[in-house]
Amino acid sequence: MPRSALLNVMVQAATKAGRSLARDFGEVQNLQVSMKGPGDYVSQADRKAEEIIYNELSKARPGYSFLMEESGTVKGSDDQHRWIIDPLDGTTNFLHGIPIFAVSIALERQGVLVAGLIYNPAMDELYTAERGGGAFLNDRRLRVAARRNLNDAVIGTGIPHLGRGDHGRYLVEQRNVMGEVSGIRRMGAAALDLAYVAAGRLDGFWEDALHPWDMAAGMLIIREAGGFVTDKAGGQDIFDTGGIVAGNEAIHAALLKTLKKPIKAAG
Repeated sequence: MPRSALLNVMVQAATKAGRSLARDFGEVQNLQVSMKGPGDYVSQADRKAEEIIYNELSKARPGYSFLMEESGTVKGSDDQHRWIIDPLDGTTNFLHGIPIFAVSIALERQGVLVAGLIYNPAMDELYTAERGGGAFLNDRRLRVAARRNLNDAVIGTGIPHLGRGDHGRYLVEQRNVMGEVSGIRRMGAAALDLAYVAAGRLDGFWEDALHPWDMAAGMLIIREAGGFVTDKAGGQDIFDTGGIVAGNEAIHAALLKTLKKPIKAAG
C-alpha cells in the first residue's frame, strides 16, 4: 500500500515509540512477581513513548500544535494543524502483562480529522487511514462487518472502573445491550476497540468518559472503513461529551436505540 509523506511521518513515529514500548513490556512481564509491582516503570514507559512521538512529529512538521495524554496541550505556531496523541492506550493491560495496548496518533486540519493511526506493537498490527483514502490493517484494506442484526453482533464496550463514570447508568445500558446481542467484549483499550470495529472483528462499540486522544484516530479509521461514529445522542459532539457509539449503518442505529431504553421491569 503506497503511503503519503504525512502518513509515513506518523508511521515512523509510532513504530519507533512501539519498539520502546515492546522492550518495556517485556520488562513489565518480568516485574509481575515483584511485590512493589511495575506501576512506576509503566508510567516512565508511557512518558518515554510520548516524548519519542513528540520529537519525531515536531522534527517532521515544525509548528504543528499537540494535544497529548501525558503533556496536555502544546501550542504551535501553526494553529491550523493539531496532533492528537495517546502514547499508550491500554495502560492497565500493559501494567498486567496483557498484550492489548496501542499507540494512537491522529491529525486535525482546521478541526477536521485528516489522518489516523493505531499501532499495537505486541501484535505488530498497524491500522491507518487518511481522509478519503480508505482504511488499512498493515497492507490489507478494511471494511466494517456486514451484519445487520444486533442478535448476530458482538459489541465492544468500556466498563467504568473505580472512581470513574456513572456506574448505575452503565449497568442499565449493559443490561439492555446484553439482551439484544450475541456477545459483549471488554478489551481494555478503546483505540483498539475502534480499530477492531473498522476491521470487522467487532460489529459495534460504545463507551462513555473518553478523551479525544482515546478516540480521534479510531473515529477516522472507522469512517474510512465505511462505518458510522457519533456521540450517544447521534450527533458529532464526541470530543465534548466523551461518549461514542460506532458500527456499520444498521448496527450503529440499533445500538443507539438500545442504549436509550429504560430497564424493563422484572416479572
